[in-house]
Amino acid sequence: MKILHIDSSILGDNSASRALTARTVAHLEAAHPGAEIVYHDLAAHPIPVLSAAHVAARFGAEVTDETIQADLARDNAHVDELFAADIVVIGVPMYNFAIPAQLKNWVDRIVVAGRTFRYGENGPVGLLPEGRKVILISTRGGTYTPGSPAAAMDHQEPYMTDVLGFVGLGAVHWIRAEGLSLGAEARDAAMRAAEADIAALTL
Repeated sequence: MKILHIDSSILGDNSASRALTARTVAHLEAAHPGAEIVYHDLAAHPIPVLSAAHVAARFGAEVTDETIQADLARDNAHVDELFAADIVVIGVPMYNFAIPAQLKNWVDRIVVAGRTFRYGENGPVGLLPEGRKVILISTRGGTYTPGSPAAAMDHQEPYMTDVLGFVGLGAVHWIRAEGLSLGAEARDAAMRAAEADIAALTL
């Protein structure tokens, strides 16, 4: 069993998503003793913004810049980790109605034509093998679930569901803690509910 664990919050020890991804991974480790964990903290070790040089390299341009060469090697490693993982756990806090920039930079490095998707006769085809399980930990200050007044402003959960499905990671399970900025009581209730959802996971 291989678990890929990714955090993206900039809040350190004050991060709700970090607390919940850690609890999720601990739950999975208890269910799968000896599981191999690969961890990335995208806030502490950010991935650079995708540049024209990166895109050119993907289309076959010669790369002579050593910094770009090293960065492309890291890109390949991120993709390899996805192929190797049985379960992927990602902390996805909402920042200004969308995902953090540092998480978007990771997404830009794993959505690669010819490696994680291709265009077929009937449209795009994800190339990651079937069977990968993805647990996404959604944290947000307000309430954005379907039916709520702010639901149309949620560009966090739909984006991650769509982009991961695009590369073949369609088995996505959301654990959600929202309303975290609506007072201490609301935050505690949201965290307890998310922790109960984690405890019920049977992956």
